Amino acid sequence: MTNPSKHKILFLTRWYPDKYDTMLGLFVKRQALSVRNYCEPIMLYISPSSSISHNIVIESFEDDGIHTVIIYFRKSEGLSSFSKFLSFIYYLLANLKGYKFIKKEFGKPDIVHVNVLTRTGILALYLKLFKNIPYIISEHWSRYLPVNNTYKGLLRKILTKVIVKHSSAVITVTENLKAAMLRHGLKNKYYVIPNVVDTGFFIPSENKTKEKKYIIHISCFEDKSKNISGILNAIKKISENRKDFELHLVGDGIDFNKIKLLAEELDIKDKYAFFEGLKENEELLKILQKADFMVMFSNYENQPVVILESLSCGMPVIATAVGGIPEIINKNYGTLIEPGDENSLISAINYMLDNHNNFNKEELRNFAIKKFSNKIIGEKLNEIYLSLLK
Repeated sequence: MTNPSKHKILFLTRWYPDKYDTMLGLFVKRQALSVRNYCEPIMLYISPSSSISHNIVIESFEDDGIHTVIIYFRKSEGLSSFSKFLSFIYYLLANLKGYKFIKKEFGKPDIVHVNVLTRTGILALYLKLFKNIPYIISEHWSRYLPVNNTYKGLLRKILTKVIVKHSSAVITVTENLKAAMLRHGLKNKYYVIPNVVDTGFFIPSENKTKEKKYIIHISCFEDKSKNISGILNAIKKISENRKDFELHLVGDGIDFNKIKLLAEELDIKDKYAFFEGLKENEELLKILQKADFMVMFSNYENQPVVILESLSCGMPVIATAVGGIPEIINKNYGTLIEPGDENSLISAINYMLDNHNNFNKEELRNFAIKKFSNKIIGEKLNEIYLSLLK
């Protein structure tokens, strides 16, 4: 059922949790959850699939108060230009079918909120030009950053500029990403609004009774960006001089087996490095509450949500000074080091093992509440929505 007293926001997103990956784009879902008290969020996610029986399959359901429509479209096999073109046509058809379904079930949206460019903006551009529905953009992707620089291709750049130009506003989660997009000539009115953390769920634990100090790393196990191998190298060297700690690695991804094999080769697996696999919801909270501090050694980042979750749990963080991380972490909340500098990482971990209890856990948590909570982010987003509806 729709609520006529609330404005309807249609979220279009490149990534979103689905039956193939429940963690994909979870930050987009959290963004939509943050505005539930102010508006009526409707989520449309188009996902490629090679296992569906028809060219387009629609799934519609309620998810924590979000009207959710996921459309799976047939992914053409092969790398030929024709296969790619056919997949793109199916993608466009899925978008149109999804919008017609949403309009019939929930009514015409008041505003479209695009998450992660570029293809997701095509439907928004169409709705703006032909249906007079304004749209805004939230960008989270690190591809615009110089160190990553995967924002390539003439057609993509032209289309992105057109989509950004016609949007009513662009939201980035960091000042760093805003500056990177502006350097690419993507001009518009920008807002910087961080990612969302459920600070009511991610809370500190009062009881941390453990024999050893507990370090945690959480990521998608993609070593090119996360440099988990560098963390393991540091842990190996630290273990040669002290035995009072454990590193627990949480997550899964394309390099999971590679990282696990490296831990075995370094002879630290199940001695100092423990692989927990993918953890969600209560399981993730429990493992965060056990930890004494978080370690990230990324080569490039934007704004990792796991850092925000750690702060919400009153936990200090070691991280690299890349992307938007320096906008969050300072000496009051953790330690910043340069990417790729394993010696600095070793020093930082040793320091944190001895001094993590000196950080003010209440101050860490209050910072997260004031900057990343559902209430704060929801209010900021709704202010932008209301400004478009006037």
